[in-house]
Amino acid sequence: MIPISGDIVLDESEIEESFVRASGPGGQNVNKLSTAVQLRLDISRSLPAGVRERLERLAGRRVTRDGVLVITAQRYRTQERNRRDALERLVALIRRAVPPPTPRRPTKPSAASKERRLEAKARRAAIKVRRRTLLEE
Repeated sequence: MIPISGDIVLDESEIEESFVRASGPGGQNVNKLSTAVQLRLDISRSLPAGVRERLERLAGRRVTRDGVLVITAQRYRTQERNRRDALERLVALIRRAVPPPTPRRPTKPSAASKERRLEAKARRAAIKVRRRTLLEE
């Protein structure tokens, strides 16, 4: 079990991993060994509805049409480090989706800010009027 937050835990059996060939560093091994890791998590079965919706928004194209989150890690040369990296990224992404966004409280501009805005508009208008009189001469 992987703890995400107080009441959300991921069962390791829900995460599928597959190893594929990675691009990038690796020397002669790059063409022989499958060091890149792809983690797949079916978020529709694993997470509560609110967290799932926020995660889909955060993850973007990493979520397939079927609701499967795919994370690929190929930063390191070894399978084990890439596995750890992918798992850490998965947990970090889910943790970012757990807290609901704070609702926006609508505010009104203060009287002073309205006054400043109107004064700035008047100044700009006066500048344009002066330009017009210079051009007409």
